[in-house]
Amino acid sequence: MLAADRNTPRLQGDVLEQGLAATVAVFAGAIVMRNAAGYLTKGATATGSVGVGRAEERKTGGANAGDEKLRVRPGIYRFKNSTSADAITVAEIGDVCFIVDDEQVAKTNGTNTRSPAGFVRDVDAQGVWVEFDEVKTRIFVEGIANPV
Repeated sequence: MLAADRNTPRLQGDVLEQGLAATVAVFAGAIVMRNAAGYLTKGATATGSVGVGRAEERKTGGANAGDEKLRVRPGIYRFKNSTSADAITVAEIGDVCFIVDDEQVAKTNGTNTRSPAGFVRDVDAQGVWVEFDEVKTRIFVEGIANPV
């Protein structure tokens, strides 16, 4: 219980700086996801990961996971749309979309081969506007009713 003022540290939530997976090269502007081990990596077709945001810098991971930190920003960004039956349309606004690679998202999980990126906010001729919020995406996809 406090009896005097406290200088409580604040984590600025608009830019995260967290551990990067080993030896992975991430380009500025790329889709960034968190892998199953908890490290940031570039967007790729993989399972067990979740979209985190957009890379704010170009960085290559060190020999060990976490040796390097990557700055990534959650938010709403436009990325390339998938093609054919996996193309996202305005009918999918509000739905979760899935990571194809570090610049492309798709409507489906590719028969359980892709991880969720985030939520479709809009679709235009240049691509798909994706809202990256790791916590909300995990809650929605995993069906967590009472997150702590």
